Amino acid sequence: MERSRTNYLPWLIVAITLAGAVWLLDRLSAVLTPFVTAIVLAYILDPAVDYLQKHGLSRILSLVCVMFAGFFAILALLLIVIPMLVSQGHALVERLPAMVDFIQQQALPWLNQLLGTKLSLDTQSWRHTLSSNTGNLRQLLAKLAPQLGYGGALLLSMLANLSLLPVLLFYFLHDWDRMVARVGTLVPRRWAPEVGRIAHELDEVLGQFLRGQLSVMLLMAIIYGGGLALVGLESGLAIGIVAGLLVFIPYVGAFLGLLLATLAAILQYNGFSGLVLVWSVFVVGQTLESFLITPYLVGERIGLSPVTVIFALMAFGELMGFVGVLLALPLAAISVVLARYLVQRYFNSGFYQRKIDS
Repeated sequence: MERSRTNYLPWLIVAITLAGAVWLLDRLSAVLTPFVTAIVLAYILDPAVDYLQKHGLSRILSLVCVMFAGFFAILALLLIVIPMLVSQGHALVERLPAMVDFIQQQALPWLNQLLGTKLSLDTQSWRHTLSSNTGNLRQLLAKLAPQLGYGGALLLSMLANLSLLPVLLFYFLHDWDRMVARVGTLVPRRWAPEVGRIAHELDEVLGQFLRGQLSVMLLMAIIYGGGLALVGLESGLAIGIVAGLLVFIPYVGAFLGLLLATLAAILQYNGFSGLVLVWSVFVVGQTLESFLITPYLVGERIGLSPVTVIFALMAFGELMGFVGVLLALPLAAISVVLARYLVQRYFNSGFYQRKIDS
């Protein structure tokens, strides 16, 4: 009996420690966000730093080159998107009277005839409604003031985390190999070979995921950019490239591209035909990306069937929302590697191999 208690004591300590760690991580989630983000980025960028280091550069110079390359890539993307938004915003404001006339004289009569409704766009009644409810709007703003203050504090916190990220990334990249080796020394020696093999397999799977995701981004940039250029949208090529390169963030790339393309189409075309063509490009692109391109270019690389990829995206999205969709494929790949290991252990166990006594 005493021996049984002694055998279970280490596992009890491990369970209590894990529960305490989960509770602590939950309490410190806001503080840990930049640290976790920096660790993930360091894992992604470390192979590039190692490559430069093998070709004669020092570790510090290698990581500085990689970080500057990433910074300039993000800056170039912003320099494309922000001026595009500003210019299209100005053009939209200039064309607003013409758009209102188009809605009043063409769009609404067509909708009323199609739906049998009596919709109208009476700007005078809108102006009267706004002026008569000015007091209510002031009361609403007064009630929202505390929430706006909270939002401002949250924004400052996000900016502080964002400014801290490059510093953390620099230190994690500089010490990455030593950190990995130090974690390896914590594994009990009798488990070290097996844990090392699993870690190597996980690293291979995640590397394949990143390479597959890069292929998806490039292909979607070609599909969106080429499709919008083919339908005659003047700034379609740039919008499509931006939408394709942002496809790794679920819904953000397609939504931003659709928004920019819709604004450009409203400014360029007269009528709905141009809008329908632009929207068709995104419907086709999003369908191909969700059901064909990602399942094959990413799923096949990490050992997941197309059906499994679709299920993982839906399941993790249901469980964890936006973050779940973002992490669905790497989490599914990790789960497959661990499940494969557990199944192999089961096949090698005495419980499975024990024969029936005759």
